[in-house]
Amino acid sequence: MSNFKVPYGKKLNLGKYDPEKTVPYSENDSGKAKAKEDRKKKIKIMSKIQERLFAEGKQALLVVLQAMDTGGKDSTIRSVFSPLNPQGCQVHSFKKPTDLELSHHFLWRIHQKVPRKGMITVFHRSHYEDILVTRVHGFVDDKLAQKHMDEIIQFEKTLVESGTQIIKFFLHISKDEQKKRLQDRIRDPEKHWKFNPDDLQERKKWNRYHRYYEEAMTATSLPRAPWYVIPANHKWVRNALVSSLVCQKLAAMNPVFPPPPKGLNFNKINIT
Repeated sequence: MSNFKVPYGKKLNLGKYDPEKTVPYSENDSGKAKAKEDRKKKIKIMSKIQERLFAEGKQALLVVLQAMDTGGKDSTIRSVFSPLNPQGCQVHSFKKPTDLELSHHFLWRIHQKVPRKGMITVFHRSHYEDILVTRVHGFVDDKLAQKHMDEIIQFEKTLVESGTQIIKFFLHISKDEQKKRLQDRIRDPEKHWKFNPDDLQERKKWNRYHRYYEEAMTATSLPRAPWYVIPANHKWVRNALVSSLVCQKLAAMNPVFPPPPKGLNFNKINIT
C-alpha cells in the first residue's frame, strides 16, 4: 500500500501513476472477485473498529476525497462508507462557497464540519478546493495559494494534535476514462441528472488541474496527514484500495471500549 502514498519531501508527478493499474490484483475475473471480497472483509473490520471508536469517544478520523470530475467520489462513498453505522459516520460535501462562506476565512466552513470525537467524517471535496479550483480559474495567485497551503498544513497539524487522524485520497482517472464516463451520463437517461455542461469546460483545463494537484499534494502530504494516489479507472480496484487503507488507519488508531462505571459489579446486578 505504500506504493500509493505520495512521498514526503519529493515532487509528485501524476504521470508516473497509472490510473489503469490493478496491482495488487490481477486484471482477470478472479482478480476482480478477489478485490470485491477483500473490500467486504475490510468493511466488516472497519465496522467493528468504528463501534469501538464511537464508544471510546477520544479519537476521530477525517477522510478526504478529491478527484477530477467523474473521478468516483460518490461511488467510493457508497461502496466503502455507506455500510458503516450512520450514527458514527458522516459525509460532508463542499461545493461552490456561499456568500456567507465567502465573507469568512476560507477554512471557516471546514472547521464546522470536522469530525467530533468518536466519529468518522468523509469530505466529498474539501479545503483543497481553495488551492485547486481557485488557482485554475485565476481567482488567487501563486503567492496567496502558498499562504493557503501553509494554513492548511497548520490546520491539519492542529487536528491531528487534538486527536483527529487524517487520510487523504486522490482518485486518479485518465482523461480517456473521464470521456467515457461523461458520455455515459449523456447516453443514459438515468444519469442525465449527473451531467453538468460546466464539466466540459473544466475538462479543457485538465493539465492545469493536474499541475496544481501535484503542487498541492507535494506540499501537504506529510506523515501525519498523507495523500494517496489511488488508480481509479477500475472501480473495483479503487474501492478495494480505499477500504484497505482506511481499515489500516483505523486499526492503527486502536480505539478501545471504555471501562464500566467505577464501582459497578456486573455479577451483583439482578434484573427483575
